[in-house]
Formats: sequence, C-alpha cells, structure tokens
Amino acid sequence: MASTFGHLFRITTWGESHGGGVGVVIDGCPPGRRFELDAIQAELDRRRPGQSRITTQRQEPDQVEVLSGVFEGQTLGTPIALLVRNKDARSADYDEIRTKYRPSHADFVYDAKYGIRNWMGGGRASARETIGRVAAGALAQQILKEDCGTEIVAWVKQVGNMASTTNVDTVTRDLVDANIARCPDGETAERMIQLIDQVRKEGDSLGGVVEAVARNVPPGLGEPVFDKLEADLAKALLSLPACKGFEIGSGFGGVTMRGSEHNDPYYPEEGRVRTRTNHSGGIQGGISNGEPILLRAAFKPTATILKEQETVDVDGNATTLKGRGRHDPCVLPRAVPMVEAMMALVLVDHHLRQRALGPST
Repeated sequence: MASTFGHLFRITTWGESHGGGVGVVIDGCPPGRRFELDAIQAELDRRRPGQSRITTQRQEPDQVEVLSGVFEGQTLGTPIALLVRNKDARSADYDEIRTKYRPSHADFVYDAKYGIRNWMGGGRASARETIGRVAAGALAQQILKEDCGTEIVAWVKQVGNMASTTNVDTVTRDLVDANIARCPDGETAERMIQLIDQVRKEGDSLGGVVEAVARNVPPGLGEPVFDKLEADLAKALLSLPACKGFEIGSGFGGVTMRGSEHNDPYYPEEGRVRTRTNHSGGIQGGISNGEPILLRAAFKPTATILKEQETVDVDGNATTLKGRGRHDPCVLPRAVPMVEAMMALVLVDHHLRQRALGPST
C-alpha cells in the first residue's frame, strides 16, 4: 500500500479508523526547527469529528502525542512520530458491512485488490487516516511561514448547488472559522448550514467545493517535467478521501477564453516581476511565479448514507443496505484543514528541493 508522500519532506501515515490509533512518521524535516505542538493540536481540532451538528457525531478528542524526533521544543532531524489514539470507535455499527458492500465506498475494491479488508469503520479508507496528514501539514506550515512568510487559507466555496463569493485577496483563517460551515461569506454560510441540516435529517449527504489560496509563495518552486508544482498539488488533493476534481487558476473556465484574455501580462514592481492578472493560478510551466496559488478541489457526497440502497454481498448476491453509525452529511467543513495540509506538504517539499539546488537559485 502506498502510504508515503513527498521526496525530501516525506510523510508516512498509518493506522485504521477503528484500530488502536492513527498517526504519521515525518522524515526529512530539517533539524533545529521550532516544533509548536499547540499549533499542530489546533489544526487537529479543526479536523476532528463531533465539532458541530453538521459533522459526524463521533466524539474523539484527537489529542496528539509526540513519540520521537523532538527535543526541548525543536526538531532533531530524525524521524518525527506522532500518534492520536482512537477513543470512540463503535465497531458494532459496521457489523452488516462485514458481508455487504457499501455503494460508492472502498469496500468492494479493497476486497478486489487485497483479498481482505478491515470492515470496521472502513479501515484505511476512512477519512480518519487524514489525521496524520493534518498533523504533518501543520508542521509544514510552520516551516513555510518561517522561511518564506507563506500563508495558506482554504474555505468552503460551494455546498451542493449553493455557491459563495469570496474575495481571495482578503480572506483570512479567522473569517473561515467564524462559522461551522467554514464559509467566509456569512450569509451564504447560514444557508449552507440549513441545507446540510436538512439533508442530514433526510439521511442523505451532499458534496461541494473547497477553494484555497497560498500567499507569499516564492517564485521557482516546481520540478518539470513530471513533478510540476500543479501536478504534485493535483495528486495531493486527489489523494484525499472523497476528492473527485481539481482545478488551478482559471481551471476549466479558461477554455471559454482566448489567449489574449487568458495570458497574464508581466510588469515590474519594486524589483519584482508581477502579473496583472492571475489566470495561471500562480504557476506557469509547472513552476511558481510568485503570485498567489489559487486552486479548487471538488468533493463528492459522503458515500455512507442512512437510506436503503441496492448492493451485493461478498458472495455476489443482490441485497440491500441501509447505513448505520455516525457519518458526515457533508465532508466539506472538515475537509478545509485537510486541503491546507496537503498544499503545505507539497510546498514545503518543493521549497526544500529548491533550497537543495544551492545558493545560485
């Protein structure tokens, strides 16, 4: 199983949803870096279940433990191991899927690939695996902030067919976290909350779009031709549970424009090269150009719903299944810190790769 991500700054996540715990090993973090445990815990608190009525009601404290790689508040340059113990798993809720496949979930394909699966909570296919990503991403954000002044902010742009309008130049983490929908447009956020609440009561689920911006990304990050920055960002985001689409800059909307409209004209500004528009989304030729990196990730509706659906059992017999247990009616609010974490992991890895080229770069 491919559980490792990154080149110089590498993470390996481990653990299952209903096992003893989940966590991450971070390898390649430079020594002597401040390790802010409170900042890591804060990001896990933004991701944890049970934080509002529109998320899963599984009650997990998600308290992180540092097992190695840190001494007196600084990184040692050795592998950093972080652990979060599972406290509120209810495996009995999953008894029925021991022998039945949930539609659009990973149950069938895990059996097809490995010949065995952990049916309790979905095992590695559960979004609980992302705890390790978010913890490692929090450390990556600390390094990026210290070295480059880089800031990453993600928010819920759309839930179902309800979309918000957000000024990407002024949106802040505080605005995003001001409501449980994690949409900085307060008026639209209230309508999103009502919609998610309604669908939750109906036993159904919703999808949507998370938008994100990375500011103060230095020019020069990215490794053409196969490790282009947007290619690595796409892989990072699409590896998240339920993520089904990725756009950067103008994305698919750019196909309606002519080259004369879509090109980003250059101009000088205080010794820097800037662009007057940012249809490229901060990346050209697979390399960051110093403008904000703007991207969007589409998440499908949560697969496990409380409505009866057609399916088959492990012997291939037709049957029906009605989901049980505690599940997010919409993954978007908790996906926000996951998107920020994966962006940070890509950017810090490319930052270290660029630094390894030497002072001439």
